[in-house]
Amino acid sequence: MTKKQVKQGDKNATSNIVTNRLANETSTYLQQHCQNPVDWYPWGDEALKLSRQENKPILLSIGYAACHWCHVMAHESFEDQETAELMNALFVNIKVDREERTDLDEIYMKAIQLMTGHGGWPMTVFLTPECKPFFGGTYFPVNDHHGLPGFKRVLKNVAAAWQTSNTQILDSASELSNHLKLMERIKSDKPEAESESKMGFASVANTNTINAALEKLQRNFDSDFGGFGGAPKFPHSMSLELAMRACAKSSSFSDSRKEECLELVQVTLDKMAYGGIHDQIGGGFARYSVDRHWLVPHFEKMLYDNALLAKTYIDGYLLTGREYWLRVAEGILKFVSRELTTKQGAFYSSLDADSEGEEGKFYVWRPEQIVEVLGEEEGTWFNQVFGITERGNFEHKTSILHLSKSPEELSRQYTTPLDKLWQTVDSAAAKLLAERAKRIRPTRDEKVLTSWNSLMITAFIEGYKATAKQEYLQSALEAANFILDNLKVNDRLMRVWGMPVNGLDTEGIVKLKGCLDDYAYFIEALLNIASVDGDEKWLNTAEQLCQSMIKYFRDEDEGGFFFTASDHEELVVRPRSHYDGSVPSGTSVATSVLLKLAKLTGKAEYLNLAEEIFSLYGPHFSRMPDQFANLLSCLDMYLFNGPEVAIALSHDDDRDMLLALHQKYYPNKVVAVASEKSDLNFLKDKKVLEKKTTVYICQNFTCDKPVNNLSDLKARLSGW
Repeated sequence: MTKKQVKQGDKNATSNIVTNRLANETSTYLQQHCQNPVDWYPWGDEALKLSRQENKPILLSIGYAACHWCHVMAHESFEDQETAELMNALFVNIKVDREERTDLDEIYMKAIQLMTGHGGWPMTVFLTPECKPFFGGTYFPVNDHHGLPGFKRVLKNVAAAWQTSNTQILDSASELSNHLKLMERIKSDKPEAESESKMGFASVANTNTINAALEKLQRNFDSDFGGFGGAPKFPHSMSLELAMRACAKSSSFSDSRKEECLELVQVTLDKMAYGGIHDQIGGGFARYSVDRHWLVPHFEKMLYDNALLAKTYIDGYLLTGREYWLRVAEGILKFVSRELTTKQGAFYSSLDADSEGEEGKFYVWRPEQIVEVLGEEEGTWFNQVFGITERGNFEHKTSILHLSKSPEELSRQYTTPLDKLWQTVDSAAAKLLAERAKRIRPTRDEKVLTSWNSLMITAFIEGYKATAKQEYLQSALEAANFILDNLKVNDRLMRVWGMPVNGLDTEGIVKLKGCLDDYAYFIEALLNIASVDGDEKWLNTAEQLCQSMIKYFRDEDEGGFFFTASDHEELVVRPRSHYDGSVPSGTSVATSVLLKLAKLTGKAEYLNLAEEIFSLYGPHFSRMPDQFANLLSCLDMYLFNGPEVAIALSHDDDRDMLLALHQKYYPNKVVAVASEKSDLNFLKDKKVLEKKTTVYICQNFTCDKPVNNLSDLKARLSGW
């Protein structure tokens, strides 16, 4: 523990603040714990070596900056001197930001789930000096409460067991670690596994596989309030995207299946947008809802959720033409531009759930506060529209804003055209947003993650395609160039960029080798940029990074991809990214980019690797198809082989035909803007004809007659 001089109030006044080893970390989450009396270490050689030297167990605490219950446990236990003294005496204490070290989070969360049957954050796990888990849980209260043991009692009992039952603990930890290794394998050692794998591709390469997944989604669908299952409810963007694919005009699913999927999408997107999970004033979505109705959110706002939901709402708009969904998506993009964008054009990670020590305080209102800002007449109307009442629907008689009725119902109720209704709402929301900005804001996690930034780049590109708004394209290009300039080193990607707490290094600090999601998501983002911008660097870099992804992450023995690179530090398990969670699995996005690059380059290697992944995971689809929604979307792309489209722009401003291509919902098409310098097989002979922007629509590298007239192009697209 060290002392740090910190100025307070009068510029000549200083006080000594004791800090631990987290003081030099760039992670906002780790910085939040740098003044704890706990002798925290970041994950690294120093802490691990100390544990081995002293034969002390490790107390590993994993969380993230926007996590409400992480703050609660920190305040109750980690800021408590008595608890800290116990921790320091009995354990080597390591604090990890799960968003930086997703590899560690993946490994030890699976261990917690095996030991307790559930997971979540904060995660508290006890490890042997060899980093093998032997006990743990999530949130522990300071004292015994609601059936949970108090944290101090847990510390004493674990330490005592380490001394008295060491052999049993080590044996148990080894057994658990071996089980974790088995969980990461795709293939089983059972005799039937080999035959399953051999028939894997043949058995899944048909629409029955996707139909089975859609059937399971339908059974779990809440037809009253949208989403899947009961409370708590999370946005499942990947499942919604899969359902939308089934609705596409180009799909071969039955009319009844299309109708079911369309209802699933419509109800879910509407109900989420009406609910309190959606910030009705500032745009963007919270991480999840604690109730079935999407009313009361857990108020943290994550970059990845908003990136995925922006794309989902835009796709919903393109599929159905529902303008309200485009409005919701643009609200997300405006929120991210306003509150989560760095000066350099990259994107921050999240906003905390708490402000002033209370969850949601920044976002909730009382009726009189609204009237004070808007005036009696407009304020009363706004309160009615957004369900703000004297009784309230949240703590302290405050209200979470939500649409009390659908926009169409409100339009009829107030005999106001929809466009006029939205003008009135927007005017009022702007005033309230300005007033809300005067409140103490939730903490912003200011690290820049390659993977999440890549998701947001894709969202802004989709926003540009749908609206032709140049600012969305500019946001995507700035963020992509930031990654290329700061987080790409030769043929490798790094994972995290952050500013040091002392602010002296204006260039920022880059750390941690990229994981599979960093590569796959960024390649996907580059391919999306290449669908609207003709700079050859986007496609060239995408293919270069794809080769690196194959080189460093492919499992040469079983096939598929690991989550960590071959030269990553050795962990108790080398994890994979099998399933969709709050973000799409790295494996599924890697499959997506392999399929797209196969079309753009004509290289069989990429297609073979994608087919290999389908074969590997095929036996699992029938058992849990809903957990592979994004990989099943890739299978849909493979089965319903869409066109490859090249467009040669006569000049950069001539974008009517380009936007016409993108403003039609056809998820399996692959579009690239041709460049005179492009050396990709598919693009190098695609030229401007008659000095007009020219579109080449091809299937399996056989192209139809080029089109350089907008009306002719629209006629062609009408069949899509």
